[in-house]
Amino acid sequence: MPRPPAAALPTAVLAALTLVIGFAVGQLTGVRPLAAVVLLAGGAWCAWRSAPAAGWLRVGAVVLVAVLAFVGSHLVAPTIGAWPAVIAAALVLGGATWLLVDRPAVGRPGAGQPGAGQPGDGPTMGAEGAAVAPARRRP
Repeated sequence: MPRPPAAALPTAVLAALTLVIGFAVGQLTGVRPLAAVVLLAGGAWCAWRSAPAAGWLRVGAVVLVAVLAFVGSHLVAPTIGAWPAVIAAALVLGGATWLLVDRPAVGRPGAGQPGAGQPGDGPTMGAEGAAVAPARRRP
C-alpha cells in the first residue's frame, strides 16, 4: 500500500495529536477510560496507516516510544505541570514518528520517488538463503 498523498496529515502529527486529544478528553470529561479509548484508537489508526510503508518493526518502535513518552509525562507532570508534560511527550512522540515512519528513506535507490519501498523493490532471499537483487523493470 503506498504512502498517503502529500496533502494528508503526516502520521507524526496524528500521533502527537492523539496524546494531546486523549489527555484533553480525560481532563474535560474526568473519565480516564474514555481518554484511554482515544489513545488506543489513535495509536491503532497510526499503526495501521504506517505499517504498509514503514513495516511493523518501525511501527513497533514508535509504539514503544509512545508508551515511554506516556509514562515519562506522568513522571515529570508533578514537576513541570500536566499540560507541559503532555506537550513534551507529544513532541517526543511526533519526532520519533517522523524519524521512523514519515521521513523519506535516504540512500536507497528510488528513495522519495513514487513506488519506492513497494514489495518487490528490495532484495529477496534465493533458494540458498542468499540475497538476490530484484529483476529490473522495463520502462
